[in-house]
Amino acid sequence: MHATDTDKRLPDWAGIDTVLLDMDGTLLDLHFDNHFWLEFVPARYAARHGLGLEEAKAECLRRYERVAGTLDWYCIDHWTEELGLDIALLKAEVDHLIAVLPHVTEFLDLLGRAGKRRVLVTNAHQKSLALKMDRTRLHHRLDALVSSHEIGLAKEHPGFWPRLREREPFDPARTLFVDDSLSVLRAARDYGIAWLLAIRHPDRSQPAREIDEFPAVIDFDAVIPGLEAWLAESRP
Repeated sequence: MHATDTDKRLPDWAGIDTVLLDMDGTLLDLHFDNHFWLEFVPARYAARHGLGLEEAKAECLRRYERVAGTLDWYCIDHWTEELGLDIALLKAEVDHLIAVLPHVTEFLDLLGRAGKRRVLVTNAHQKSLALKMDRTRLHHRLDALVSSHEIGLAKEHPGFWPRLREREPFDPARTLFVDDSLSVLRAARDYGIAWLLAIRHPDRSQPAREIDEFPAVIDFDAVIPGLEAWLAESRP
């Protein structure tokens, strides 16, 4: 554990029953998504529409920003229609870049041994979720998978959380939520989720971020020792 990885309280495992986990940037390296949307898609868009690469990047960014934070931003079908590209097929072309972040599998296995319910809660479209689970096999280490497209609202939206709770019952006072998105963490905080954790290094091709607003760690190895200690105390 690196003491400098967090400036606020780490989880008290005795007070947590459910762990809600983001996917991209939390369990999986965000490099895949950043490279895909910022480099790979604009290059294909340029080729498809006869544009220069920088012009295509600017046009893609303009379209991204128009729907940022909404379900359309995360929807493969939306972008297939919007950009005139088969986004699902393009993702499969670069799926070798999909990678699990360090210490994730160890953390998920420990949560299972500790009897905590492990729920993946992602804004990713179902097609992207299926591709990434097929590539990483992480679904074998999770108790449930929920896409915001099934809920009908993005995680940033206040209405997402009560709808999630109807589908996947949890007690906000006894729930830990882990995400790399500060806007999503704010929505979870506003809903009343007691335990929040931000990921400081979601994209391993970029430097780690400084985060002051929430308890924050670079890797799950910052919380694994506390979970191991609680597990040892509670399982004679």
